[in-house]
Amino acid sequence: MFPHHREREQPIFSTRAHVFQIDPSTKRNWIPASKHAVTVSFFYDANRNGYRIISVGGTKAIINCSITPSMTFTKTSQKFGQWADSRANTVYGLGFATEQQLHQFSEKFKEVKDAARLAREKSQDKDLANTALTIAAPQDLLDDLQSPPVMCVNGPEDKLFRSQSADITLSSEKERIKKMLSEGSICEMNLEAELFTLQDSNTKLVAALHEANANVEQWKKQLSAYQGETERLREQVVELEAHGGHGPSDLLKDELTQSLEELEALLKAKDEEIHILQNKKADYHVLEHERDQAIHRLQEMEMRNTDLERRIQNTEQNLNNSLEDRDRMDNELQRAIEILDIKIFDLNDLRQGLFKLIDK
Repeated sequence: MFPHHREREQPIFSTRAHVFQIDPSTKRNWIPASKHAVTVSFFYDANRNGYRIISVGGTKAIINCSITPSMTFTKTSQKFGQWADSRANTVYGLGFATEQQLHQFSEKFKEVKDAARLAREKSQDKDLANTALTIAAPQDLLDDLQSPPVMCVNGPEDKLFRSQSADITLSSEKERIKKMLSEGSICEMNLEAELFTLQDSNTKLVAALHEANANVEQWKKQLSAYQGETERLREQVVELEAHGGHGPSDLLKDELTQSLEELEALLKAKDEEIHILQNKKADYHVLEHERDQAIHRLQEMEMRNTDLERRIQNTEQNLNNSLEDRDRMDNELQRAIEILDIKIFDLNDLRQGLFKLIDK
């Protein structure tokens, strides 16, 4: 059963996001509060005229924040935003799947904050900051489902309990599968992070290679032009040397020789740059191979998670069937008890009638 105060609150907006909290020790790093994307909702309490952001992960509340006019939601990237909760002494972060979801949440946050400010201005005697209420964990519901039913027969001391073996087996199997799914989810998150890193490096390297290839083509054209110029200068030098004193002066020869040496040095430098780019191209192939391996491991992990989810669904179905069988057995036992009570009542009437006959 939900707490009574939840009956007064109505959801006004819901979305799904990955929830993070700031590391209390460093105040810099983010700590994931949920393994998967969870539902994050805005609630309105008509009696208190207050607003809250609530998100439940598993059996506990990971966000239970009352909105105050002093709060500010900040977009730190295209898909991530954060706000500070001074009452909880923490900073919440939300990662969305799309930029549109982030924009919708930001607009709703601003709208709710303005509404909270107007409510505070209208009612100075109420402190909206004290409207933060605790979310009751759904563990009570699980306890109600897992606890064996108690039935009384002719008094409170005669209690009938159903056998615990089926529930223990199903519970242990469910916990084991949940643990396996949790481990698989952690591995999947690590693989996704590794894949994103490799994809980012791959994108940068591809851009660098495209630029390098364009430069290589340009340098090849320049190299061809330099080689042609070098051959022409060499021919001029040979021709000048052959003509001897009939050609230009020795100063012109020195200038031509110096130009030739500079061109040869430039050609050598371009050859070294081409060699470096070829080595980078080899590194790109290695990164591409690592990316393919990461994608393959991620696909295997997704298949494993799919199988685990299917097994959990089967287990939950078996658990529901067992609970239905238990309820049906309880009803049959209740009917049997009622019939026995009627028979006992009839026997008591018969015994009293016999006593009256004997007394006569």
